[in-house]
Amino acid sequence: MSSRSIGLGSLTRHLGAWRSPGSGAAYRQLAGAVRLLILDGRLPLAARLPGERELAQALGLSRTTVSAAYGRLRDDGFLTGGQGAAARTSLPTGPAPRVEAGAVADKPGLIDLTAAVLPADPNVHAAYVRALERLPANLPGHGYETAGLEELREAVAAGYRRRGLATSSGQILITHGAHNGLVHLLRLTTRPGAPVVFDHPTYPQAIDAILAAGGRAVPVALPDGEEGWDVEGLVAACRSSNAAMAYLVLDHNNPTGRMMRAADRTRLLAGLKGSETLLVLDETLVELTLSGPPALSASAVDAPRIVRLGSMSKSVWGGLRIGWIRADRAVIQRLAQSRASFDLGVPILEQLAAVELLTDGGKALAARRPLLRARRDHLRARLAEKLPEWVCPRPAGGLSLWARLPGPISSALTIAAEAEGLRLAAGPRFGVDGAFERRLRLPYTLSEDQLDEAVIRLGRAARKVGRGRKAPASVKPVAVY
Repeated sequence: MSSRSIGLGSLTRHLGAWRSPGSGAAYRQLAGAVRLLILDGRLPLAARLPGERELAQALGLSRTTVSAAYGRLRDDGFLTGGQGAAARTSLPTGPAPRVEAGAVADKPGLIDLTAAVLPADPNVHAAYVRALERLPANLPGHGYETAGLEELREAVAAGYRRRGLATSSGQILITHGAHNGLVHLLRLTTRPGAPVVFDHPTYPQAIDAILAAGGRAVPVALPDGEEGWDVEGLVAACRSSNAAMAYLVLDHNNPTGRMMRAADRTRLLAGLKGSETLLVLDETLVELTLSGPPALSASAVDAPRIVRLGSMSKSVWGGLRIGWIRADRAVIQRLAQSRASFDLGVPILEQLAAVELLTDGGKALAARRPLLRARRDHLRARLAEKLPEWVCPRPAGGLSLWARLPGPISSALTIAAEAEGLRLAAGPRFGVDGAFERRLRLPYTLSEDQLDEAVIRLGRAARKVGRGRKAPASVKPVAVY
């Protein structure tokens, strides 16, 4: 049984303006609002809800009304525990099994929207050409750089210093991408059954890594809307579970694109002061701000127990496979020692190419932001035209939209779309326990012509689902990037 509890403040914030005059009995409306929070993943499963009396007082209702709402939710399978016992969130059919990532053969003409990544531009090829010219100087050595080439570590550290974060090369460990860095951190800090807190929804491969390490997933739902985090919920989850690690994507969260404000980061650090939780911040999308103030300014909030994951996969090219960890020197030294049993470092040529790209004055990113901004707005316009009942907030940055569907149809839509030659990642892939059936991540990294065709195929799939056509029994497993 989970030890997680939903605080009264968190639940009332999630409920928001749940009651509408003339829309039926209050207990039915309250039950419907809580049911939707569970289906959307904003309330985790097996979490204890506030007692009937305290919730009634907070909402200005009679206890009888709240009791009736809880009773209805129990009858429908969304709560467990008899009357008088602790009410815990549930799903009628139980937690959905997690779909494992795997390869699926491509079909001719397939449009793949499971990967929120861009192809390489000419700057990448030019960087490899220059790296090859410099490679002979590195050949006399043995080629094993456990922490990474010193010049690459210094180039990464210089990037942090430009953001206002005093950093030395000794605080940097070069990895095979940010995901590889997370795996190293989990191996170092997490024991089987240990709780790992994360914002919900989040990057699917991160959830897979946590579960593969034997960690116990502790999701904290992002509040409904276009921005904000449940800071109090994060602090409470870390402290009540004694989590060794919290994995958060605060800079253009994947998949929602939202960014945590600097003031909320300060509140989060204050709330965790004195705790033993290692705060792991995934910053792979930090440079991809498309609207408003850049994420770099907010991300300068720092503390000794913060570990940062960086990568060139999203901002430059996934095939480069260069990432890094920024942490306290002692943590970096422990990681460098422990990685020898897992991998022996990153190829020298790729590291030299990364140095070229990181010291090119921003050329590799100069054309990316306006291109992505145009494609983001183009995709939103096409969706509004073809699927007007969908809600697609305009993210401040990142590489994808997080669409709200008119019903819990994400998995069914994914199956129907495959038959139309369109590969999607269903909303539940970005969460645990079957959450986010009313959501769908839609990357805007393809060309505008491809996005236009994708929306046409998506419309056909949505009409099939709307007509209730029978779909195959299971979703084909896909890797999500």
